[in-house]
Amino acid sequence: MSDHEKINYVEFPARDLSATKVFFQEAFGWEFVDYGPEYTAFSNQGLDGGFYQADMPSQVSHGAALIVLYSESLEATQAKVEGAGGIISTPIFDFPGGRRFHFTEPSGNELAVWSDRQP
Repeated sequence: MSDHEKINYVEFPARDLSATKVFFQEAFGWEFVDYGPEYTAFSNQGLDGGFYQADMPSQVSHGAALIVLYSESLEATQAKVEGAGGIISTPIFDFPGGRRFHFTEPSGNELAVWSDRQP
């Protein structure tokens, strides 16, 4: 498979890089590499990316793209998100092909988690 002209990397703003890193480490087991005080990168999460220091969060209501993670157990993932300090912004709902919820992490970025499995 060729990676030519495919999405390769995603970058998120982060008001609080430290809190955002701790959240993703606790909720999803992500690992980070810091590149100075204003940038941290993650890899091997389906798509590599990073967080850069910025005041404005990435939210769908402001026109941002929605990054959606997959879970084999939606309720268990939601519990991990909440336990790590994430805020559920849209509770679990059904859609054709599955179910999902939206959340914000400590820097205010909105993401979603979906599953094609029933509870």
